[in-house]
Amino acid sequence: MTSNRPYLLRAIYDWISDNNLTPYLLVDATRSGVRVPTHVIKNGQVVLNLAMRAVANLDLGNEWISFQARFSGVSHSIQIPIPAVLALYAQENGQGMMFPADEDGSEPPTDTPPSPPAPEPPSDGGDKPKRGGSHLRVVK
Repeated sequence: MTSNRPYLLRAIYDWISDNNLTPYLLVDATRSGVRVPTHVIKNGQVVLNLAMRAVANLDLGNEWISFQARFSGVSHSIQIPIPAVLALYAQENGQGMMFPADEDGSEPPTDTPPSPPAPEPPSDGGDKPKRGGSHLRVVK
């Protein structure tokens, strides 16, 4: 079976956002494929604010989390392989979920590592952030 981690990440992200809280992502920045500005890494980890007001083009995919974010006023393309995610929680109250790291810290063996998603060209749709939203809708 495939990993349940990306599905849990999407569910926890929606739950935190739906409760008007700020989703924070804890990432193991030492894992291969993690692309974040080096100046935000502390002790091999980085905490990222995933609130819709803080990121643009958020994609919570099955193999990668990718988005655009500003650090010190400079826009960066962020890419996080799903296995590098250690936790997703609400900044305000700490509620969320931690994920186990591999015991030896290595990537699971695969024939070929997943390749990062190709960066999307900027759209003319304004600055409204896009997230991997739910397909559910309210029916009355």
